Amino acid sequence: QVQLVESGGGLVQAGDSLRLSCAASGRTSSSYAMAWFRQAPGKEREFVAAISWGGGSTNYAGSVKGRFTISRDNARNTVYLQMNSLKPDDTAVYYCAAARTWNDYDTQGAYGMEYWGKGTLVTVSS
Repeated sequence: QVQLVESGGGLVQAGDSLRLSCAASGRTSSSYAMAWFRQAPGKEREFVAAISWGGGSTNYAGSVKGRFTISRDNARNTVYLQMNSLKPDDTAVYYCAAARTWNDYDTQGAYGMEYWGKGTLVTVSS
């Protein structure tokens, strides 16, 4: 079992930056691929960014590419999402998720993610 806890959400203005963190605990010795998803009010959950165990592979949704950066510190069992140039459309609950392998995420998306955090709310005002 792996437990994921997100933090760093809050209320910011358009154009501001925010960094989310996802701390993993439990069976963290496994080489999980990690990802961020988000769900805006009244909308379905959508993919934001993903990173492989070693950090050599990353993937971003088109809507955040160039503005958001995913990274990880395996020594700290933590994944980060640096969000720059935030827009009101970025308002959502952001979820951290873990997949057993990069291939699980890559081929199945959200369905391939084995563990999920409870989310952290990001609100961007115009």
